[in-house]
Amino acid sequence: MERAGEPVGYLYAGVRAVVRFWLWFFLKRVETRGVARVPPRGPVLLCINHPNNLIDSLLVGAVLSRKVHYLATAALFRNPLLARFLGACGAIPVYRQQDDPARMDKNAAMFEACFRTLEGGGLIGIYPEGTTHAEARVQRIKTGAARIALAYEARERAERLSLIPVGLTFEARKSFRARVRVSFGEAIAVAPYLAAYRDDPVKAVDALTTAIQWAMEAEIVHVTRMERADLVHFVEEIYRADLARELEEERGLSPRQIDPFRLSQSIADAVAYFAAAEPRRVARIARRVERYRAMLAAHRVRDQAVRARLDGRRRGARLAMSWQASAGLPLFVYGAAVNFLPYAIPRWLAHRLADKETSYATTRLLASIAAFPIFWGLETWIVSRVAGAEWALAFLLSLPLSGLAAFRYLGGIGRIRSELHFAVLAATHGRIASRLLAARRRVIGELERAKNDYLNATRGSSF
Repeated sequence: MERAGEPVGYLYAGVRAVVRFWLWFFLKRVETRGVARVPPRGPVLLCINHPNNLIDSLLVGAVLSRKVHYLATAALFRNPLLARFLGACGAIPVYRQQDDPARMDKNAAMFEACFRTLEGGGLIGIYPEGTTHAEARVQRIKTGAARIALAYEARERAERLSLIPVGLTFEARKSFRARVRVSFGEAIAVAPYLAAYRDDPVKAVDALTTAIQWAMEAEIVHVTRMERADLVHFVEEIYRADLARELEEERGLSPRQIDPFRLSQSIADAVAYFAAAEPRRVARIARRVERYRAMLAAHRVRDQAVRARLDGRRRGARLAMSWQASAGLPLFVYGAAVNFLPYAIPRWLAHRLADKETSYATTRLLASIAAFPIFWGLETWIVSRVAGAEWALAFLLSLPLSGLAAFRYLGGIGRIRSELHFAVLAATHGRIASRLLAARRRVIGELERAKNDYLNATRGSSF
């Protein structure tokens, strides 16, 4: 008889509904890949990378229909009210060496709680890296996930466990309205390790841990060596838009059909290939990219403006942008006026309170969840007092949409300003503008040649 799925519960469902709204508002797009690989019922262990603190748990929980029991640091359970809330949401405390070395013996209870959850057909989320970090790779993971999986599967009458790697990749970790991808990989078979686990548990755990590591790396934009991360990031900034436009023109794809994360991984793979095959070429490209970026910084010019000038944007396109800017100005003024404080205050708090890069987005999101309802509620109350309930309802419904429209308008105005700034620079300091244009041409020419050589040398690879 097939086991029924674990009930989600009203509290968890309510929290998830609130989280989904705020993620929709806070992020430009959440792209999911392979979510159907998570079984609708039965024991599941998700092994997730950890690039962005609490945001990671909110994302995975939001894209799944099942309840996720996260392993959370026991330090969060010290507050009685927070402990009750986390317990009601299904969180399981784990005691880490860096938090409280004297209480590590309590992890035996953590393992038993995991087994009970899995035996009840539950789904557990674990961060095998052990801590959040800002690196563009999966750090060396700990053995906890493999120990849980093997110990559970070795139990008699245990239902088969689905051990699934999950990769979170943020386009811009700290930015409002950024894109993120949540990728679920193929389940890792645990059964092949059971025989070795009975004979030599340590060796089997290490082998399965390595398999989990590789599987997690395959689900993110992974840079194998951190000294290459800056170069990969710089090339992404300068060249990814050119690659995307090339795909649009050659394959007839729309912008939404192009996967920016796949382009980023292809750039990282190409850099890794040339670092091994032609390290001098990588060094030469890095120097050219750094010189170009230094020129941009020295003259306060954006690469987007230089690229637009090289593209020779037609007069009609410039007029269309100007018309859109004029037509959208009233909506921008309205959206900015009613959303400025709830937008600006969380941003200011995140700058002041976040102690590291991986805490910034979480601090800003949590502050936004408090600030927006407070200010929206106060503004709606004022409108209701002045104009009545019907106008207040219409005003309330307009708030999130007008805020998003104003933010998008502001980004467009920023692009227009950068292009105008470069136009002024070209008119007043023509030699400087010419050097910037020539520097970008050299960089793009070098990257184009590298791209073609990479595709020829690695048949089957693509951008």
